[in-house]
Amino acid sequence: MLLEDLNVILKVAEFRSITAAAESLDMHTATASAAIKRVERALGVDLFIRTTRSLRLSVAGERYIPNCQQALQMLDVAKQNVKDDLDIIDGELRISIPSDLGRNLVLPWLDEFMEEHIGISVKLHVSDSNIDFYRDPVDIALRYGSPNDANLYGFKICNVPRVICATPQYLEAHGIPRHPNDLTTHNGLLYKLHDIVHDVWEFSYKSEFIKVKMKSNRVSNDADLVRRWCVSGKGIAVKSSLDMSYDLLSNQLVTLLTGFVPKPTELWIICPSRQTITPAVRLLREHLKIKCNYVLTQLINKGILAQADVY
Repeated sequence: MLLEDLNVILKVAEFRSITAAAESLDMHTATASAAIKRVERALGVDLFIRTTRSLRLSVAGERYIPNCQQALQMLDVAKQNVKDDLDIIDGELRISIPSDLGRNLVLPWLDEFMEEHIGISVKLHVSDSNIDFYRDPVDIALRYGSPNDANLYGFKICNVPRVICATPQYLEAHGIPRHPNDLTTHNGLLYKLHDIVHDVWEFSYKSEFIKVKMKSNRVSNDADLVRRWCVSGKGIAVKSSLDMSYDLLSNQLVTLLTGFVPKPTELWIICPSRQTITPAVRLLREHLKIKCNYVLTQLINKGILAQADVY
């Protein structure tokens, strides 16, 4: 009985669908069906009850699946322990990354990491939405904001100040806001997540907190598109300083409202379990820390960020 076949069985039990399990494992439905038949033939029982409209576990399947899960987890742990002892850095990393940060910064950083550790391969899931580790085929996620699920494991990479910025050309045409209240006469470039448009921008000034509801003619659920609009002079954006770092350092964008600080965030690596925190993940975490700190230090040295906001 092949371990790959057992993985198919577990995925079918999870999704209650051969087609969905096959898609999750990047295989043809016929290949998944053949794997099920091989396991059932080896056991001499049917693990699933199939109808034209549904698939569910049989009594034998309900007893077998938990034991199968436990056995495969033990094998994974044993395999990883051997690699840890030998300092072997290899395997596949299935990583979810935000669109803007991923495309413009993390992608070349991953290339460097893989050149240094040639045994590593990656599968990237590019999305700004939160990952469902129980549904999506992902081992780790790089996300802004700390995890709010107590069942997840998180490692903070760095503090990330946000910046409010625009092009010099936009400001020449529309004027420079001096106070957050001045933003009501400007075009905000807005981000949408889970059908919620983030059109209220928050700032702190000394002990004061200011909220401004923005007007906008451009909204997107893709953070990279918001950045592109900003760089092309379509309005003003509030974004992560990491996302906008290249544009700020190259003077394509300038920051606004000195002294009024947008609500900051943090960058985290999030894992669904201890088993996914492999030596490769730990090395990637350190690699990302070094890269992020280098970019943030450049922004500090150019006077775009305050050191106290980063460290």
